[in-house]
Amino acid sequence: MPRPRKRQTGTAGPDKKISGKRSKTESSESTSVKIENSSLEKTTTFKNGGKNLSNYWLMKSEPESRLEKGIDVKVYKGWNYRSAPHTWPCLFSIEDLKAQPKQTACWDGVRNYQARNFLRAMKLEDEAFFYHSNCKQPGIVGLMKIVKEAYPDHTQFEKSNPHYDPSSKEDNPKWSMVDVQFVRMMKRFIPLDELKTYHQAHKATGGPLKSMTLFTRQRLSVQPLTQEEFDFILSLEETEPS
Repeated sequence: MPRPRKRQTGTAGPDKKISGKRSKTESSESTSVKIENSSLEKTTTFKNGGKNLSNYWLMKSEPESRLEKGIDVKVYKGWNYRSAPHTWPCLFSIEDLKAQPKQTACWDGVRNYQARNFLRAMKLEDEAFFYHSNCKQPGIVGLMKIVKEAYPDHTQFEKSNPHYDPSSKEDNPKWSMVDVQFVRMMKRFIPLDELKTYHQAHKATGGPLKSMTLFTRQRLSVQPLTQEEFDFILSLEETEPS
């Protein structure tokens, strides 16, 4: 894969414009077994009787280089993702995705149980916003779709990988990933500040973004969206920035 650095560790830290600081790795140890077993059911069901999971997602990725465990992960990711080890924990831009063969890449490095459960809930052709996180201008930059449902994340078994997990066993892997494919760039960049303005207004008026996970669970890097949230954000493409 042409110099990829992919995104993530499943809980991305809060964006700078929300908290001013973002943690770089996930702390899976702090996630309780109770959350592991119940978070998927509780968080991905909506006002439809609890039968259907989200078909829409927001997935955060850090587009800029940084060190992780002494490794420049942006350089470390200069591998073909199908034939050689890599990680791309939160270091993968939408431009990197566009540059991949068939504009497709695996979304690996998630190390948070709830984010992992969301990955496991994804279905073929589900749509997702690509969100640039922990950068000078965080926000939604494009659209992608799920082209392969959850399967074991190989980075959990690679001892040289920053996301190696010695507690995970190949016959019972703890961590999963999906494959995503670039669909298109947004017609205009939708910045975090603009989304936050709507969220604050909608909390008072009952609008579409009143309960958006981006603001209620800021550190979560893989997030479900309701159709109402997804459609509203798409509609912002046709408007002038607020």
